[in-house]
Amino acid sequence: MTTSFNVFDTAIGACGIAWGERGVTHAWLPERDAARLRGRIARRLPDAREARPTEEIREVIDRIAAHLAGSPSDLSSVPLDLDGVPDFHRRVYAIARAIPPGETLSYGEIASRLGDPTQARAVGQALGANPIPILIPCHRVLAAQGRTGGFSAPGGVATKLRLLEIEGAAAAAIPTLFPANSR
Repeated sequence: MTTSFNVFDTAIGACGIAWGERGVTHAWLPERDAARLRGRIARRLPDAREARPTEEIREVIDRIAAHLAGSPSDLSSVPLDLDGVPDFHRRVYAIARAIPPGETLSYGEIASRLGDPTQARAVGQALGANPIPILIPCHRVLAAQGRTGGFSAPGGVATKLRLLEIEGAAAAAIPTLFPANSR
């Protein structure tokens, strides 16, 4: 199966998407420039070829670009190809995909929904390996007590907070970088 990819501009930087016959296989959140992003894509998918998006993928790109421009939409209906993704990760991703824009869950809440509240760390590891951020909205998952937790996309936690802000997450759900009691 051939994997194709496309790099596209958004309001917050160059993003990328890769797809195959069964759906989207990968997505990349903003990089400062398209050349750097193409390098990341080549390292992750060395056999992929840059291509013009199909009509369906063009629609997904347009929806992602609108989302990142401040018109959040539910992207959970976009077909994904998670071939080769471990079952536990797939179950975590299914729960994350069901989190609506502007809302959040904690790693522990996802672990509880999976039936084992002691698996919060494993949930975090699965989300850290997420191959399709934004379509699997791992940025909507926070650590205990509303802390940000990690974020492996370029820009790290600042990108996570920016995505939550774009989506209009309730102010209480958007953690601050420097809580008042940390001084």
